[in-house]
Amino acid sequence: MDPRIREHAEIIANHSVDLQAGDNVVIDAHPVAEDLVVALHEVIGDVGANPVTTSQRTGKRQQRAYLRAADDEFETPAHELALIEETDVYIAIRASDNVTQTSDVAPETSAAYQQAHRPILDERLSTRWCLTQYPAPANAQLAEMSTEAYENFVWDAVNKDWAAVREHQGQMVEILDPADEVRIESGDATDLTMSVAGNRTINDHGEHNLPGGEVFTAPVPDSVEGEVLFDMPLYHQGREITDVYLEFEDGTVVDHAAEKNEDLLTEVLNTDDGARRIGELGIGMNRDIDQFTYNMLFDEKMGDTVHMAVGRAYDETVGEGNEQNDSAVHVDMIVDMSEDSVIEVDGEVVQRDGTFRFEDGFEE
Repeated sequence: MDPRIREHAEIIANHSVDLQAGDNVVIDAHPVAEDLVVALHEVIGDVGANPVTTSQRTGKRQQRAYLRAADDEFETPAHELALIEETDVYIAIRASDNVTQTSDVAPETSAAYQQAHRPILDERLSTRWCLTQYPAPANAQLAEMSTEAYENFVWDAVNKDWAAVREHQGQMVEILDPADEVRIESGDATDLTMSVAGNRTINDHGEHNLPGGEVFTAPVPDSVEGEVLFDMPLYHQGREITDVYLEFEDGTVVDHAAEKNEDLLTEVLNTDDGARRIGELGIGMNRDIDQFTYNMLFDEKMGDTVHMAVGRAYDETVGEGNEQNDSAVHVDMIVDMSEDSVIEVDGEVVQRDGTFRFEDGFEE
């Protein structure tokens, strides 16, 4: 086994989820990630915790078969919920043998399935959880990389000094956490303002998401105004959506478009009322992630980017007394901020063309 896999497993256990003796651990992984699952079992055994492995991650043949055979009436599976209710640590490993396996599942079916599984998602988020990536060949293919190059890319991004990352990103947290208003401008198509007053800024240094490499917060739901063009593509439900355009009034999407698969975007926005509002503003700060790979776990962390998610706001980002945007979905989309772009916080430019105020090379 590649020693980097064991290092990956140890970072998950010791840094991301703080694994303790006696913990009930659920590992949710595609079979192609077996080596990392085995390494995690070794670490879990060393600690004295109790593992069980499931295979519910999206993109598998069995899920496609079920969703295509079922009608659109789903109930929350009580046995799956009961498992998570007894779980202390939940580790989700992304990996696939076919990243477009569910591309021929109707969007409305997927949306209904997600709605029914919302209580399970809520319960997962109450555990000590981590979402990470195993460098499977299908994911390498999607990234247009050789398997070996993708393995190097993933483990370079994952197996690193997360304490140093936390310190560097803390400089942006100090700017954003006490702020009232953020403005994002990029090119001619993006000019968006939002209030973050009273909400918390989180320093993502490889705990819940591994790799980490962003700071993120939540806007006040009804404060988002303007328009944004997400000029980087995303994969959702096995299909690519490109050039997403959203226009906001009083925090709600009032107009939208996409160059490709606009119908899927429409289904996302129609999931529920909260799906038409922004639940997250994130600023990518991980410059070791230097290539776009069609994998949001990595792409949203890229330096010189910002991302926003329609749908659910994370509990930890919403300040006491502030409204939390609620939805069954959380779909991230990315804006390239490397050229002709600025981030303003309370009227002050804090990033220009990807360079932060506290970094060498920043120009007033």
